[in-house]
Amino acid sequence: MKKVLCILLLFISSQAFASYVLIPMDAGSQKNHLKAYGITYWTLNKDLKVKWLLNYRGGSFLLPDTEAIRRECQIRGVSFEVISNAKTESILEEISSPSQNMEAVVLEKAPKIAVYTPKGKLPWDDAVTMVLQYAEIPYETVYDEEVLNDGLLVFDWLHLHHEDFTGQYGKFYAQYRATSWYIEEKKEAEALALKMGFGKVSEEKLAVSLKIRDYVIGGGFMFAMCSATDSFDIALSAEGVDICEPMFDGDGSTANYQNKIDYHKTFAFSDFLLERSPLVYEFSSIDTTRKRHVPKSADYFTLMDFSAKWDPIPTMLCQNHTALVKGFMGQTTAFTKEEIKSNVLVLGETKSNGEAKYIHGIKGKGFFTFYGGHDPEDYQHRVGDAKTELDLHPTSPGYRLILNNVLFPAAKKKKQKT
Repeated sequence: MKKVLCILLLFISSQAFASYVLIPMDAGSQKNHLKAYGITYWTLNKDLKVKWLLNYRGGSFLLPDTEAIRRECQIRGVSFEVISNAKTESILEEISSPSQNMEAVVLEKAPKIAVYTPKGKLPWDDAVTMVLQYAEIPYETVYDEEVLNDGLLVFDWLHLHHEDFTGQYGKFYAQYRATSWYIEEKKEAEALALKMGFGKVSEEKLAVSLKIRDYVIGGGFMFAMCSATDSFDIALSAEGVDICEPMFDGDGSTANYQNKIDYHKTFAFSDFLLERSPLVYEFSSIDTTRKRHVPKSADYFTLMDFSAKWDPIPTMLCQNHTALVKGFMGQTTAFTKEEIKSNVLVLGETKSNGEAKYIHGIKGKGFFTFYGGHDPEDYQHRVGDAKTELDLHPTSPGYRLILNNVLFPAAKKKKQKT
C-alpha cells in the first residue's frame, strides 16, 4: 500500500511540474515578435501541435516544452516563458471563459508556402519575402510558367508579389519608359507571353489570374499586397475586354471599355472606375493614394475588434500587440471603402480618411487577404530605395499582420459560418 501511495504521489508531482513553453506576444514581454512566428512554424514542421492564444497577451503561442524548442528560442532571440501544467490549465481556463474575448486555436501543420514573383526579383523587393527570410520561414518561388502548369496545387498558401495583372507594366510608362530596367522587363514579359502561347502580355496575365482564382476557389489561401490587390481584381473583371492602350500591347483598347467591366467576376471590389490615361500612375478608383490627405505623422490605421470565439478567422488575422498600426504607402496604398463588396470584411481602416487598409474574404472553399501598401517600415518606398533592415524593426506591428496570414492555414479547420 505504501509503495502504491509513493507511486501515486510521484505521478501527481510530475503532473504538477510538467511544463509548456509560452511565447508571449504582448508589447512588454516579447523582444522579437517576427522571429516568434518563425519558432512557431519551426515547431509545426517538427510535427508538434501549437496553440495560438487569441487575444491573450497579444496573441501568444503555447508550445510543448522540449529542450530543442528552448534552445531554438535562445538562438533566434525570441522571448519565452516555461510554465507549469497547472499554470497552463489556469490560462486555458481563463481563455475559455464566456466573459473573455479570447480563444485557443490549435495549429496542426506547417503550411507549404509559395511566393509568386519574377525570377529576377530580390527578396528585399517585397515585404513578404523579406519577413519570411527574417523569420526563417521557408518558401518557394513560382511565376507564370508554374502557375499555368498547375504548379500551385501543391501549396497551401500563396503570396502575390507586387504584380500588375492587367498587362500595363505597373503603369510606370510616364516616368520610367526610357529606363533600361523598364525596357528590359517589358521585353522579358513579352517573350514569356509568347513562350506560353499568348499574343499579348495582358492575355497571358489574365490566364494566370484565372488559374490563381481557381486555386483559391479550390481551397487555397491567397495573400496580396500593394498593386497585386486591385490589378488582380481588375484583370478578372476585364476578361474579354482590352483595357490596354497601344504603348502597352500594340493596339487600341476596346471602345467604351468601362461599361464592359464585369464586377461579378472580382474577389473584393465593385463599381470602380478604371484610370484610362497611361500617363497616370494609377489603375483605378479602388486605390486612395491620390485622394488621401493624411500627413505622415498622423498616418495610422486601426485594427478591428472581432469576437475570438465566434469569429476566430478575422481575430487570428488581426492578432497584434497594438490596435493602432503605422500607415505606409504604395502604388496601391489603401482601398476605397465604398467600392468593397459587402461580403468582404474590413480588418483595418484609417478612420480619419474613410479608407480600408486590410481586408479579407472567402471565395469558394478558399480565402484571400488584401493588404494595401508596399513596406510596413518604409513609409514611401520608391524605385531604387535601400532595402528595409528588419533587425531594426523586430517588433513591427505592420509586419506581424503578414505573418498572421502565413500561420492562418495551419489552424485546425472548423465549419465556416454562413
